[in-house]
This record gives sequence, structure tokens and C-alpha cells, in this order.
Amino acid sequence: MGVKMKIGVMLPNLKLSTKEALRKAADIGLDGVQLLTAGDLDPAKLSGTARENLIHFIGSLGLEISALCGDLGHGFGDETDLEKRVELTRKILDLSFDLRTPIVTTHIGVVPQDSSDRVYQLMLRVLRDVGKYAEDVGSCLAAETGPESAELLAKFLKEAGTNGLKVNYDPANLVMVAGDDPVKGVSILKDYIVHTHAKDGIKLPDGYKEVPLGEGGVPWKEYIAELRNIGFDGFLTIEREVGDNPAADIAKAKDFLRNIL
Repeated sequence: MGVKMKIGVMLPNLKLSTKEALRKAADIGLDGVQLLTAGDLDPAKLSGTARENLIHFIGSLGLEISALCGDLGHGFGDETDLEKRVELTRKILDLSFDLRTPIVTTHIGVVPQDSSDRVYQLMLRVLRDVGKYAEDVGSCLAAETGPESAELLAKFLKEAGTNGLKVNYDPANLVMVAGDDPVKGVSILKDYIVHTHAKDGIKLPDGYKEVPLGEGGVPWKEYIAELRNIGFDGFLTIEREVGDNPAADIAKAKDFLRNIL
């Protein structure tokens, strides 16, 4: 049977209030949830007591927090309000420690091919600093795969040289955006993968399209087998950003994954 993986969901995808979405995730039979650090889950709005109450409520439903999503809309290669976003990222990392989930996923921005590029060097400097902070608080910032190849992301993370920077592996992003092999990418990024998104999609001549699990370009059986090969025992967190009936789509995605696992 191999390593056991768990199945979660990006909580906002259920399109309900936080408490209703948590109850729905439990009803669907999921193992955990990824929380978006916005709205009522903004670190600035969660007192120490509120953080403890949230942990208790999630646990009472038989759920775990798979990770936090601390995506702030811009990567770390964009200088616009950069210091402000870095400070907020630190607060989200603090929140991850308080909520006892040591993973914060984010889009770090597009890593340039040329390591001498000004944006590459800016991202390297800032993310080294953020990664060191994450290490110090006992968490990590997990860069989501997507705009660049697995090889380029691995090269960048190795150069950054901090255990506070890891990877949130999204196989669909590699298929849809980078046009990369999502199975091969697992072995390339094996030292960094701490969380995954379960999503599927296809690359189009003029863009890409998200589709239900099993209907896109991700070879799921081979992909799951490769995750097992590297000893990954974390979450396959369903991300369903389109569709009229998210709860039904997420339940189908859960069943699809369970049949493979």
C-alpha cells in the first residue's frame, strides 16, 4: 500500500462562510482543509483566543489544517509595496505557528531564466530573508509550482539555501502554464515538496483550461506513484476554482483520488 496520503480542500473553493465550509468539508469526508489568510482569517483579525477556538472547532469536526494559503496577489519580484507584503507574510508565518500547521503556500512570482536578471536577484534576496524567518518560527513558505519549469524552481530554491523555503506542488499548473511533465517534476523537486494541490487542466494554444480531476493532462496514477516513491505522506488538497456546484465537484474529486490511493 505504501505511504498514506491525506485528502483536503482549499476551503474558499466551497464558497461558504468559514464555519459552514468547515462543516461541509467534514460532511464530504475529507481529512483536512487549507485556509486562506484573508477575510475573517486575516492574521490581524484573529486574536490569540480566536486562533485557539479555530483549532478546537476544526479538530472537533475530525479535520486537520493541511496548510495556510498566504497568497498576496503579487510575487516577490514586484517591488510595488514589497516591504508591506513581506511584513504581512511574516505575520502569516506567525499565524501558521499558532495554528500548528507549519506550511504557508504562496505564488512567489515568475523566476527568470537568467540568474543575473534583476528580478531573479531581488526574489533571491527577499525570499532568503523570508525563508530564514520561516525557519526561525518553525514554519516554511511553500512556493507553488506553475509559471516556471520544475528544473528552474529547484535551481532557484537550491541557490536560496534555506530550509524555510519549500514547494507546494500543483501538477495542473505545470501542465497548463509551464507545459512541463508533472511526474518528472516530482523527482526533480523531491527535496522540497511539503504540500500538493489536486487540480487538473489542459494547455490550450492561447492559454489553458481547468477541468475536473481525471479529464486533463495530469496522469494521476503515475503522479501518485511518483509521490509515493519520494515518500510524500502529506496532503492532496483539492483546488476547484471553476464550476457551478463546488461541493459536488469536490466530493467527486475526493472519490477519484480515493480510488487511486
